[in-house]
Amino acid sequence: MRRIWHNGVSYFVFEHLAEQPSLAHAVFTRHGGVSAPPFDTLNLGGTVGDAPEAVKENFRRATAALDIPPERTATSWQVHSARALVLDRPNHEQRPPPQADILLTNTPGVWLTMRFADCVPIFLYDPAHHAVGIAHAGWRGTLAGAARAAVAAMGEAFGCRPADLLVGIGPAIGPCCYRVGPEVVGAFHRAFGDVACAWWRQTERGGLYLDLWEANRWQLAVAGVRYIEVAGLCTADLRHDFFSHRAEGGRTGRFGAIIGLRQSHG
Repeated sequence: MRRIWHNGVSYFVFEHLAEQPSLAHAVFTRHGGVSAPPFDTLNLGGTVGDAPEAVKENFRRATAALDIPPERTATSWQVHSARALVLDRPNHEQRPPPQADILLTNTPGVWLTMRFADCVPIFLYDPAHHAVGIAHAGWRGTLAGAARAAVAAMGEAFGCRPADLLVGIGPAIGPCCYRVGPEVVGAFHRAFGDVACAWWRQTERGGLYLDLWEANRWQLAVAGVRYIEVAGLCTADLRHDFFSHRAEGGRTGRFGAIIGLRQSHG
């Protein structure tokens, strides 16, 4: 990924997605906002205890960095599912937003947004059908097959072929830091069989550490996706750049992710 600064706001873009002229996207860091600790500073999570006026200003700054009107955004209430939702219009004012962890659109000027603090952001773009998607996959979403569900939903909604998709797996807690208990280990082995053995790491600290990056990359590859860029940035290790629910004891903000099509995509 490549880092960009805009008026104090810091965000990352995927190299292969940044080359697409019809597309705009970003994975924001925690830099460039107005929130006070422990939400410092670019917190986009409205349900974590931060001041609403600070979150609103942070969102204005984030969208301004991409030259996007905040009222043209669309989002969901993330519930750790594999449910997909096609959005053809903004829902910025809807309270509460619809429940889903996969958002899709082929409508230019509708900007899909989600929030993260260790879970995996997955970006999808089909240059053949001019369609985009974003998915939120923590361990529950990964177990539910959110990555594969996103690919399938792109096909069902827009006729996208997996081989045409350009996909990015964004910053999330890495296998260096994501220790899980036996109930999670057992659930993954029941769902995926022996292939899940490749997703565990052991360290000198003991216990098993889950590789969410690889588990989601595998799901995408099995679904037929050929072009996958993995950020390899651990949110728990890089707490100076990202919010981390695990590393910060649950008292922290959420960094944002946005993807959408420009109005003049051709």
